[in-house]
Amino acid sequence: MDVGLHIVNFRWPGGPAAIAPTLGAVAEAAEDAGVSEITFMDHWFQMDMMAPATEPMLEGYTTMGYMAARTETITLGLLVTGVTYRHPGLLAKIVATLDVLSGGRARLGIGAAWYEREHKGLGVPFPPVAERFERLEETLQICLQMWSDDDGPWKGRHYELAETICEPRPLSSPHPPVLIGGSGERKTLRLVARYAQACNLFGTGPAEVGRKLDVLRAHCATEGRDYDSITKTILAHDDPFTDTPGFLSTMSEYADLGVQTVLMLPLTDDPVDYARRVGSELVGPLADLGAG
Repeated sequence: MDVGLHIVNFRWPGGPAAIAPTLGAVAEAAEDAGVSEITFMDHWFQMDMMAPATEPMLEGYTTMGYMAARTETITLGLLVTGVTYRHPGLLAKIVATLDVLSGGRARLGIGAAWYEREHKGLGVPFPPVAERFERLEETLQICLQMWSDDDGPWKGRHYELAETICEPRPLSSPHPPVLIGGSGERKTLRLVARYAQACNLFGTGPAEVGRKLDVLRAHCATEGRDYDSITKTILAHDDPFTDTPGFLSTMSEYADLGVQTVLMLPLTDDPVDYARRVGSELVGPLADLGAG
């Protein structure tokens, strides 16, 4: 099982001036530790359920560009881009740019969006959930066309593009992998089966994750998709260092289900030390689980 870091807060000692050097140090420590990927949230405000909305939050793709320059091997992506945040043609261009500048290490993480407060706060339209899922599917189709040899027009219900030119093309072949975040059984997991190379589920327990993966397997059968070709990732909210044997035991259960990557949240004032501990205490034992 591979290990990733999902960074969700930037309230670190030293204030805003310390954010860039801290992120650079995290990138170096994570890569040295054998971490496979670094992800950030795609939000403009901090999430209300985690901390006040006024706490520091960086724009995701700008941050990823910085991390691309500070790393050499780690996969880079957002967990996940809200479909409402950027026009799909612009989103495809942004991810292609990140892929080129990172040497082919970009991944498009995307979902239907949910945080209404930040949309209202910054004046960004927030359509009903059914429309957001329609836009999500159209956005996936547009991105895949933008990254293909077809630079012709594209027209759907919500978007119309006269030309889908995207130069330079992504370095990743055939295109940057797509990860869809979320566990909705009717829509989200169906879109995973139809379009994605990876999915991300909340680590709510092996039994629940196993049930969601069974739903995904059924959607893959319907879509004629190879279930095993989809990388399964989870987001773990537990502190792995509070009860490391218990954490590893639970991860073993996930690995038995076919989960290949666990993303951990360094909810600490010292994310650099956290990354180093992940390397010294967890990367090896998790790799031995053999799911990846």
